[in-house]
Amino acid sequence: MHKFTRNESTLVKNNFIRWFVKHYNVDMSLAQCEDPTAFRHFNDFFTRPLKTEARPICNNPQKIVCPVDGTVSQIGRINNSAIFQAKGRYFTLHELLARQDTWVDKFINGSFSTLYLSPKDYHRIHMPFDGTLRQMTYIPGKLFSVNAATARAVPRLFARNERVVCFFDTAIGPMAIILVGALFVGSMETVWHGLVTPPHGKSISHWYYNQQHNSQAESDMNSNQPQHQHLKKGAEMGRFNMGSTVILLFGPEVIQWESAIQPESTIQMGSELATSIEIADKSLNKVDTDIG
Repeated sequence: MHKFTRNESTLVKNNFIRWFVKHYNVDMSLAQCEDPTAFRHFNDFFTRPLKTEARPICNNPQKIVCPVDGTVSQIGRINNSAIFQAKGRYFTLHELLARQDTWVDKFINGSFSTLYLSPKDYHRIHMPFDGTLRQMTYIPGKLFSVNAATARAVPRLFARNERVVCFFDTAIGPMAIILVGALFVGSMETVWHGLVTPPHGKSISHWYYNQQHNSQAESDMNSNQPQHQHLKKGAEMGRFNMGSTVILLFGPEVIQWESAIQPESTIQMGSELATSIEIADKSLNKVDTDIG
């Protein structure tokens, strides 16, 4: 599949892209390049950028925005370490984060959302909130499908699939953005690292970042890449080469999910997903002080 989606034969890629656009009803008017035949290969089309006006970013500083286009699989609170997958099925923070206890502890009783990207969706991932990158972890695993049927059927699905976990510091505490691989989706990348997988690893790998320098683990990165990674809300942070799932994690008592966002809700990148409780409280306190 990886080889096929990068086939540059005009006959092969154009016919497949045209079929895909028709079959999945892809709205090419939203893309920066509206001509389906102008892409170098299918993956170039699949990860196509959109026009800026197609996905306006909510600029309210209290709001966390959707990082992707897709459908909400599940959303809510983390029960101690347990994250709801589907009826009767859960997985834990320890499993999802490969037992990195320093990070696990930050999200105990926090908030999570599981966001599913279908084949027709925009496949670039954007920042839901301003954040400074602190660590990236690659965790090898399976490539089960991640649609609703498999989420109901496969135990601990998201903690078993291959994934890339990105940890950020934000104004409201730690935030994790987890890219979960899936069937035909053995390829994930970030803007600061480039392609993370493939090749598919057999062991867990870590990369550490701070404001001064990267750790030795980043020695394989291009030397001219910036070493301090602060990304603004709405900025692109990565992409899937084919479709999959993003899981967001926040700490306890720092956000409130939008009441209209429920399982099976359709979402668009840049729209309101949650409200920061801490920032909202600070704003209210300032108003009270000003009035006083």
